[in-house]
Amino acid sequence: MKSKARQGFTLIELMIVVAIIGILAAIAIPKFADLINKSKEGATKGALSSVRSALQVYYGDNEGWFPTDLAALTANAKYINEIPVAKLPTTGHADDRSVAIFSSATAAGVFQGGAGTQDTGGWAYFNSPANTAQWGTFVANCTHEDIKGQAAAESTPWTTF
Repeated sequence: MKSKARQGFTLIELMIVVAIIGILAAIAIPKFADLINKSKEGATKGALSSVRSALQVYYGDNEGWFPTDLAALTANAKYINEIPVAKLPTTGHADDRSVAIFSSATAAGVFQGGAGTQDTGGWAYFNSPANTAQWGTFVANCTHEDIKGQAAAESTPWTTF
């Protein structure tokens, strides 16, 4: 008479499977988090492009004048429905849709090269026609590095898109 062999997995086999799953998870989770940050950065750059387009349409409709504040853009949703949220991953800034307005009085030395040195997150807008080089400029108010590691001082990653 033949004895029936036990069916199932040994403890060693189960431990090997658990170890393999752990290694795969250790590789996949950081990659997934990086993809989320890249998508947030892409959403911010897309939102930046949308607001800049709305500003250009406003500029054309108003005979070469940018708005003094961005409420003119969102009034009756003629140019844009609302100011989008600025998502600045890995910078320490929370997602924010607020806009820091820079005028001739506050812009001296503050709004250089398109980057607001307040670095508070959200957006920054320069509304003074006295400085035609920066007038109507809309940027992300951040001087931190982007996902690719480019610092704001090198290439202004949050502002040049």
